[in-house]
Amino acid sequence: MAENQRILVCAGTGCASSGALPIIDVLNNEIKRQGLEKTVSVVGTGCQGFCEKGPTLVIEPQQILYTRVTEEDVAEIIEQEFIKGERVERLLLVDQATQKPVSSMGDIRFFAKQHRIVLHNCGVIDPKKIEEYTARDGYKGIVKALKGMSPEEVMEEVKKSGLRGRGGAGFPTGLKWGFCRQTPSDKKYIICNADEGDPGAFMDRSVLEGDPHSVIEGMLIGAYAIGADEGYVYCRAEYPLAIKHLGIAIKQAEEAGYLGDNILGSGFNFHLKIFEGAGAFVCGEETALMASIEGKRGMPRVRPPFPAVSGLWGKPTNINNVETWSNIPHILRNGAEWYGQFGTEKSKGTKIFALTGKVNNTGLVEVPMGTTLREIIFDIGDGIQGGKKFKAVQIGGPSGGCLPEDMLDLAVDYDTLTQAGAMVGSGGLVIMDETTCMVDIARYFLNFSKKESCGKCTPCREGTTRMYEILDRITKGEGKEEDLDTLENLAITIKETSLCGLGQFAPSPILATLKYFRHEYEAHIHDHKCPAHNCTALLSYSIDVEKCKMCSLCAKNCPTNCISGDKKTNTPYVIDEEKCIKCGTCIEKCKFGAVTRA
Repeated sequence: MAENQRILVCAGTGCASSGALPIIDVLNNEIKRQGLEKTVSVVGTGCQGFCEKGPTLVIEPQQILYTRVTEEDVAEIIEQEFIKGERVERLLLVDQATQKPVSSMGDIRFFAKQHRIVLHNCGVIDPKKIEEYTARDGYKGIVKALKGMSPEEVMEEVKKSGLRGRGGAGFPTGLKWGFCRQTPSDKKYIICNADEGDPGAFMDRSVLEGDPHSVIEGMLIGAYAIGADEGYVYCRAEYPLAIKHLGIAIKQAEEAGYLGDNILGSGFNFHLKIFEGAGAFVCGEETALMASIEGKRGMPRVRPPFPAVSGLWGKPTNINNVETWSNIPHILRNGAEWYGQFGTEKSKGTKIFALTGKVNNTGLVEVPMGTTLREIIFDIGDGIQGGKKFKAVQIGGPSGGCLPEDMLDLAVDYDTLTQAGAMVGSGGLVIMDETTCMVDIARYFLNFSKKESCGKCTPCREGTTRMYEILDRITKGEGKEEDLDTLENLAITIKETSLCGLGQFAPSPILATLKYFRHEYEAHIHDHKCPAHNCTALLSYSIDVEKCKMCSLCAKNCPTNCISGDKKTNTPYVIDEEKCIKCGTCIEKCKFGAVTRA
């Protein structure tokens, strides 16, 4: 057995909800019972990324990954790994291609195709200990800046790196900083936008939970370059673990002299606070976010003036999201040229995606810009659940678009996806299979945007409501031919006239699904059929007399008693459509494929 081995247990929100925290306690107790305290330690880390297989743990230095671990597995893991030097094969990941267990993380496709820069420390260090961050070159970026670079030189390094904002718009980070620096003022602010509200997105949360010091260091460097002495991390209150870890990190950074007055004897001052948001999606828009910090209702305002000129309390303000700030220390430590080797000509670096939906390997992934959708979904994500056919990927959250199968080889970068009618966004990737109705998906995302609209501007407030009403009618089989033209006209008008990004991009799922899946809309309207058999109002159930064995399982399990028949009298089983609520229980229970859905 190797000395000084560590057991890294994922204690991020996902794995914690699956029972990871008690596993840490049981591991410590078992290690003590076996007398291994001097050679084996247990570390509760942030998200390790493989959320589909949680709770997960990794044994270092061999990089052995165990998945779906329970408290009952602990004694066996300790005995096999640290006493016998053997693997617990039933807890190893099984490679779908070879059907053989794989122990090393480097041999697992989910990890092998990733390149982790922002997630460099996530799943590797204890986020509650600053010494673990500094042991992996943490705070060397700000030391380098303060000891040997002018603010202008720092700014130039970020510009040369090609880093673009990871919050969705993709605006060049160094250029954005420059606008704020050039604005004369006696007070400037910087803000970290951690108001991550897209359905299925958890990138920023995971970084704050697993590596909060990287965000603090990035903000320190940005503040030095811009000339700000005060900053805020705006984080939604629904992220209690992220807020807890960030609070601990800020206190540790203050005690270590990285935050406060006269940092590292340089004369540079910077103070950082956490502001907890109430969860309004619109507060992800920068002017609404600042209004919220000021104690006002979170509503966007007209721009210009832009925040770089007049932001928080009327002072020049720079806002970037969690992932953007977390990139900065790596650029300062390693240089712009190093960072520029990753990604494409116009989209440098890597991007984190939250891979969710009908994909085998859901989780958190980080890949170089320019990686194709196919590589992310089928190599890292291991394809579609249940062997079903891929239909579409929603990229960019409710503000993005749905792309079909023939666009799987598109490179994931800002310009390519925009041309295709989607956007990188903050990094949500929702995978859909053949059972997904694209009209219903458009309705779902529009319903989200409609509910999250602040109501300030008429195009967004009224327009999203009207579009939702039309989509709702179409899914119920009540659509009209002219509805499609009306939807397109409304979408374009709302996109062009809304006050902020929420309204401007709310129509994107509708425009994308109309462009790539118009035939599904037409089937709902003309044929009163849902091709995916998903829209309840358009479904009908029947029993094939030829296939029916009259076992009565469908009738026994029907919640509304709408199925009748009798084997004794040879009376065929039939479904009363007026009573049927179309729940699908009959199809699930029938063993002979006699129940059909149309």
